[in-house]
Amino acid sequence: MPVPSLSNDDELLLQVADSNEAAFTRLFENYHQQLGLFIFRLTDSMEMAEEVVQDVFLKIWTNHHELAGIRNFKAYLFVAAKNHALNCIKKAVRQQKHQLVWEVETIGEEQLLIPDADDNKYYSLLDTAIDRLPPQQQKVYLLSRHERLKYAEIAEEMNLSRETVKKYLQHAVTFISNYCEAHSDMVVFLLLFFKFF
Repeated sequence: MPVPSLSNDDELLLQVADSNEAAFTRLFENYHQQLGLFIFRLTDSMEMAEEVVQDVFLKIWTNHHELAGIRNFKAYLFVAAKNHALNCIKKAVRQQKHQLVWEVETIGEEQLLIPDADDNKYYSLLDTAIDRLPPQQQKVYLLSRHERLKYAEIAEEMNLSRETVKKYLQHAVTFISNYCEAHSDMVVFLLLFFKFF
């Protein structure tokens, strides 16, 4: 079914709501680049931007019968995309946190690297999180990350078992990542996501 010349989104939405695939294609073509750029600026990830745009338009087509009631499609589209992007970021951070904890548990003697960025907000937040650790966990964390000591060396210095050192470091990393997630704004949160995890 051809799409006649349309003066605004409302007419186009009515056609999409009526299952007109050509109208949906036109709607996608009208917005996908602008929406992709918006999501890219939010996530700094081309892959995530493309995924969010595809997911949002797929959901729109799946629920296309509801489009007739939307009065400001652009606002609706961008809010839906932003919410989906934030959910994707949170999911990715959770996965990275699990990966980090797994690495602490399984890498053994190898030490994980801290970021080399000089972002003041990042280091301030990280320092605050470290300061809030229980004394033994804090000492294990600092000996591991700052002094670059191995588990056995930390265990000997602190008169602890190697497994206790490993457990303390795991708890410290989990606490720090949770603290940073809970106390950072979105910019710092993304810095932590891309630089620390």
